[in-house]
Amino acid sequence: MQPKDIVAQFIADIQAQRFEEARASLATEGFEYVGPNMRFLSPDDMLSYQFGMAAIQKDLIVRQLSADGEHVFAILDYRTNFEPIGDVRLAIWFRVRRDRIQTVETFYNAAVVENMLGGILPSAG
Repeated sequence: MQPKDIVAQFIADIQAQRFEEARASLATEGFEYVGPNMRFLSPDDMLSYQFGMAAIQKDLIVRQLSADGEHVFAILDYRTNFEPIGDVRLAIWFRVRRDRIQTVETFYNAAVVENMLGGILPSAG
């Protein structure tokens, strides 16, 4: 599979809340997720966080998905059932190596997520 296809499948699995299938797209060694207010060094820790957010996820809309070699860029609308935050626009930079997502870097309004979580953020694991 091409990097763009791997990322598209990962996003589809997260959108459908198929976390075990999403896990298969992620590298086991050397994985890193970096966001504006959290960092995970384990794909399982990142997916545990995603699982916790599933209750408020209404939809995940892909607005744009493009690739340049191993780099894949996504613009997403994260629609929520949580009225105080509404929808969150995400920009995500993925790096795919050896047919697995190695790094994920997300860009979004961190204040929205911090307010929603009451200032209690997960730590890197």
